[in-house]
Amino acid sequence: MNLARLDLNLVVALRALLEERNVTRAGQRVGLSQPAMSAALSRLRRHFDDDLLARVGGHYELTALGQVLLDRTSTAYDVLERLFASQADFDPARESREFKLIASDYAVCVFGAELARVVHEEAPGIRLRFAQTPTTVVDDTATLLSATDGLLMPHGVISDFPATDLYDDRWVFVVADDHPGVDGRLTRQDLARLPWVTYQRTYDAPAVRQLGMLGIEPRVEVSVDSFQLLPLMVAGTRRIALVQARLARLLAPLSAVRVVEPPYEAVPLREALWWHPVHTHDAAHIWLRETAARVGRRLGDAPAPGAR
Repeated sequence: MNLARLDLNLVVALRALLEERNVTRAGQRVGLSQPAMSAALSRLRRHFDDDLLARVGGHYELTALGQVLLDRTSTAYDVLERLFASQADFDPARESREFKLIASDYAVCVFGAELARVVHEEAPGIRLRFAQTPTTVVDDTATLLSATDGLLMPHGVISDFPATDLYDDRWVFVVADDHPGVDGRLTRQDLARLPWVTYQRTYDAPAVRQLGMLGIEPRVEVSVDSFQLLPLMVAGTRRIALVQARLARLLAPLSAVRVVEPPYEAVPLREALWWHPVHTHDAAHIWLRETAARVGRRLGDAPAPGAR
């Protein structure tokens, strides 16, 4: 493939056509006339040797290749947009820009909220957009990072990408305030006996792997897609849940639960900001990383809390 012979404006046209599935609407979206968008569609059909849009009754549907290209085109568009938005200099007090960060609800609650406060004070024209971490993060990390400004995730899940360490945390258990079977502490036998609430994704993999190495197989009764829901699913029940200590400190007073230390030496948790190498020398991204590191150090000055 000779990129020098390609018109990159076709990426814009392709994305609009695949998402709108209508030549007229796609043209209106990107500011092209209907004849000009029809010509772009013809060029794209010749390039891919595929109709891309096939008429079915009174409307168009994507062909099999068009469906494949739908997600790839969106990613390519985002990468190109970020590439040509790169700057040699960046003044946060004057610039207007949006940064997109992929993060779990835990990371947004514990770290993202403080980062947003600092950005609000120091860079009023900067916008932050947090998006939920997808389940495919470990399968196609490069594609995910290439289309965003960063990923908030602890060490031990992904590797081989640059990262800035932010702060340390640790794992604790939460149980109901009035749990009948747990007095002041948990035993390993309790972990195997009692029902669990778990976070259904795999980003706490080091902690889960540790349980397996200790011969503990959690009896999962409820699985949720949010760390913040764990205490709510524990309150008023016999269930237990493994939660980050910083998040437990914030949520325990609101959820009728109490924090209990693990009956073993739990693996530590070090949160980091990961990014794609394409962003490494971009002035705006350097500012973002430095600001995130500064906020992380501020959190680190307040150690993760112990059990109460």
